[in-house]
Amino acid sequence: MVVKKKGLGKGLSALIPDEPIEDFINFDEEKDNILNIEISQIKANKNQPRKEFDEKSLKELSDSIKTYGVIQPIIVRKVGKNYEIIAGERRWRASKLAGLEEVPCLVKNVEEFESIKMALIENIQREDLNSIEEAKAFRELMDNYNLTQEEVSQIVGKSRSYIANSIRLLNLDKKTLYYIEEGSLSSGHGRALLSIEDENERSKIANEIINKKLNVRDTEELAKNTKNNKKHAKNEKEEIYRDPIILNLEEELMTYLGTKVQIAEGKNKGKIEIEYYGDEDLERILETIMNK
Repeated sequence: MVVKKKGLGKGLSALIPDEPIEDFINFDEEKDNILNIEISQIKANKNQPRKEFDEKSLKELSDSIKTYGVIQPIIVRKVGKNYEIIAGERRWRASKLAGLEEVPCLVKNVEEFESIKMALIENIQREDLNSIEEAKAFRELMDNYNLTQEEVSQIVGKSRSYIANSIRLLNLDKKTLYYIEEGSLSSGHGRALLSIEDENERSKIANEIINKKLNVRDTEELAKNTKNNKKHAKNEKEEIYRDPIILNLEEELMTYLGTKVQIAEGKNKGKIEIEYYGDEDLERILETIMNK
């Protein structure tokens, strides 16, 4: 089934708030109208990018709320007879756990897209999202609102390469994605595992990384030596010693291009290998190299 994308029709300028995001999320007790709203009238945002809430952390926040109350209002928007959370779902959940009947809220007059955007930005600024939740949120912005990676990067204040590298993780299989979501693997491990096409091999390597607690660099070496990467494995013995200057250059290129880079040295010549994952990723890398 083909899902029709929603056109915004107002251009990128309409997506980026005129006021700084900090001014939107923060509040001024003297200027803003803070209302006490019954918890039963407040609903979670179905588009909330954050899907997991740590129970222990919620209990600690709930205990704090019992003692000091809700210090920062929950940001909501009016939807019918109820209110939908834009920012502050964790405080709302903890308040319910604390047995509160009403909570202080700052009501914002915004449309659904603006609400989604603000929820995403707040979570990114607070570093509340795991890397897979973040990647899915970026992808949903692109798919549902017909945005490019460049437009998403401007909205959330991240580089285009950051957005591209984040979304690339979604090409991994469900099991590997789960390992990243629950914290057994990092997003760096995930990007290294993308080079392994065979799902069974990837799963085997993922388990080995977890059991041996391998870092990202070791993971890249391990991935290079799988049966899907034989062309790299034959040079392994020749790479026992590598010039630290070359290794440093590789790291700088990987950071700049947002993908895996390898410099292979010869006697009088060498080569630079740059990995890409799909046409869009190739286009991004070329634009970065040519500074377009």
